[in-house]
Amino acid sequence: MFSCVKAYEDQNYSALKRACLRRKVLFEDPNFPATDDSLYYKGTPGPTVRWKRPKDICEDPRLFVDGISSHDLHQGQVGNCWFVAACSSLASRESLWQKVIPDWKEQEWDPEKPNAYAGIFHFHFWRFGEWVDVVIDDRLPTVNNQLIYCHSSSRNEFWCALVEKAYAKLAGCYQALDGGNTADALVDFTGGVSEPIDLTEGGFAHDEAKRNQLFERVLKVHSRGGLISASIKAVTAADMEARLACGLVKGHAYAITDVRKVRLGHGLLAFFKSEKLDMIRLRNPWGEREWNGPWSDTSEEWQKVSKSEREKMGVTVQDDGEFWMTFEDMCRYFTDIIKCRLINTSYLSVHKTWEEARLRGAWTRHEDPQKNRSGGCINHKDTFFQNPQYIFDVKKPEDEVLICIQQRPKQSTRRDGKGENLAIGFDIYKVEENRQYRMHSLQHRAASSIYINSRSVFLRTDQPEGRFVIIPTTFEPGHTGEFLLRVFTDVPSNCQELRLDEPPRTCWSSLCGYPQQVTQVQVQRATGLKDSSTGANSYVIIKCEGDKVRSAVWKGTSTPEYNVKGIFYRKKPGQPITVQVWKHRVLKDEFLGQVHLKADPDDLQTLHTVHLQDRSGRQPSDLPGTVTVCVFSSTSLTAV
Repeated sequence: MFSCVKAYEDQNYSALKRACLRRKVLFEDPNFPATDDSLYYKGTPGPTVRWKRPKDICEDPRLFVDGISSHDLHQGQVGNCWFVAACSSLASRESLWQKVIPDWKEQEWDPEKPNAYAGIFHFHFWRFGEWVDVVIDDRLPTVNNQLIYCHSSSRNEFWCALVEKAYAKLAGCYQALDGGNTADALVDFTGGVSEPIDLTEGGFAHDEAKRNQLFERVLKVHSRGGLISASIKAVTAADMEARLACGLVKGHAYAITDVRKVRLGHGLLAFFKSEKLDMIRLRNPWGEREWNGPWSDTSEEWQKVSKSEREKMGVTVQDDGEFWMTFEDMCRYFTDIIKCRLINTSYLSVHKTWEEARLRGAWTRHEDPQKNRSGGCINHKDTFFQNPQYIFDVKKPEDEVLICIQQRPKQSTRRDGKGENLAIGFDIYKVEENRQYRMHSLQHRAASSIYINSRSVFLRTDQPEGRFVIIPTTFEPGHTGEFLLRVFTDVPSNCQELRLDEPPRTCWSSLCGYPQQVTQVQVQRATGLKDSSTGANSYVIIKCEGDKVRSAVWKGTSTPEYNVKGIFYRKKPGQPITVQVWKHRVLKDEFLGQVHLKADPDDLQTLHTVHLQDRSGRQPSDLPGTVTVCVFSSTSLTAV
C-alpha cells in the first residue's frame, strides 16, 4: 500500500537529507519558508513570531517522549481542535500512526550522533486517492520561546508539532487549519471513508433500539482499527467553545479513544451477572475541562465497577481532558459523531472484505450541452443529465453499497484566500440491466446523498440486484472541480464512467446499419401463471435483435413482481420485441408463454397488460397468465 507513496511537490526526503549531511547544513524548506506566508493567507499577524528549531526551544529534543499517546497533544492558538482531535485518535492506533510517521526510529534525534541530524522530517498523508510524502524542515513558530500551535505535554516532545506543520504545508498555511473538519483529517491519516452521523436528527437519545444498533456499529469500527470523533454543534458565534454546565464544550471536536461494554459488579458476581453498560471514552484536545456528569472521573458510579475492571479501562482522576460516559448520555449531550472506517480490501483478512472501485472525474464547462459536465443538481432539470455518470452492478439479491465522493482539496494562498469547498452530492438511479450509454431521462431514484459544502460526501445504502447509475453533481450548475468517486461492494461491481450518449458510428455502420430507434421495455409483473396453486419459480426474458435481458428468478409465486428493464437500439424497428416467461426447473426450464410488442414511437399508450401466448406461428392461442409491460420508443436515440 505504501510502496507507491508520491513525493509531494517532487521533494525527495532521502536525497534532500543526504545533501544536507554532505554539506553539513540544516535543511531549510524553500517550499514552506519560515515567513508570514506560511502562517497566514490573510490578516495581520499578532505578536512577532520567531521560527525556532527544537534545539533552540529546549534541551534534548525528541520526536517521542515515553512513546506516543493521545495525552501528548494540546491545542494551540489556531482553532484546529478538529485536527488535534484527529491526532488524538491517531495516537491511540499504533498501526496507523506508524504509517503517518514513517520510519520514525530513523527520524528520531540521536544524542550520540549529533552529526546525523539534518533538521528534516517527512510524513505521509492520504490525499485525493493517493499517499503523499510531505517533507518539512524543523523550524517551528514560537512566541516567547513557546510553540504557538499544537504542542505536547512534554516540552521536549515534538511529533505533534511537526505533523501539524506538514499538514499545514499541504493546506497552504497554518491559518488554513482554522475551523476545519475532523472527518477530513481522519481520512487523510488513514485513507478510510468518513461517515457523519447526526445524533439529534436520528433521535438516538430517545430510541433505545436505534441507539443500541448504533453502538454496535461504533464498537465494530473501533475494534477494527477505525477512528471516531464527536462534537456538539454550535449554532451561533457566541456558542463556539462555550462550556456547558455538564463540563462539555460546544463547537469543539472530541476524540473517541475507547469504546467498550463495561461489566458491572464485583468479583464472581460480576462474572455471572450479565449486566453490561455501553461506554465511550472521549478526550478534549485542550487536555483539560472534562465531563462532570455520571461516570466522570470522580463520580460514585465507579464504585459499581471492580478495581480490576477499572484498571483494565485505565480510569484516572486527573484533569487530563480524558473521561468516560455512557453511550446514552453521549447521544443526549453530543449532536454529531464521525466514524472513519478503514475499508478492508485484503483477501487475507478474517473480517469482511470489500471490493473497491476508485475513479477520478471532473465537473467541466462546455457550451455544447452534449459535452458540458457541470449541470448542477436535480433542481436544474434542463441540465441535470449534463453531469458525469458512472455505472455499477449489484450482483447479489441484495447488497450493502458504500459510496464516497471527495472533491480535490483547494490550497489556501494569499492570492486566492482560503480554499472553499463546493456544495456537492450525488443521486443513484436503478436503470436497465443492459444500459451502456448515458442517461437522458429520469428513472427510479434508488438513493440520494445529502448536498453539503464538505470535502467528501458519504452514503451507505442497501440495494437489490441490478444495474445502477451514479450522478455526482455540484449543487449549482456551472461550477467546476475535480472529484474522486469510491464505490465499495461485496463482489466486483464493474464500476465505470459512461462517456457516450448513443451507439457510436463506425466504418461498419454503412454496411451493418445504424440504429433508427431506441426502445425501453419494463416488465413490471405477471399474474395467473401456470402452477398457480403452489406458485411457480419463474423468470422473464426480453429479446430484441439478438440482444436479451433476463430477470432474477421469483420463487413460489404466480404473481411475480419482476420489475426488470431493458434498453434496445433497434436497426429493424419493424421487427417486434419478444417478452418470454419461463419456469425455472432443476433439469430443464419450462416455457410458460410469450408476447410480441410492436413498440411503435407513435403508440401513445405506454402501459400494456397482455395475455401470454404459445410459440406457434399459427393463430395465437392464449396460455394461463398475463404480463404487464411498460414500453417507450423514440426515433431520438438520446430520449431515454
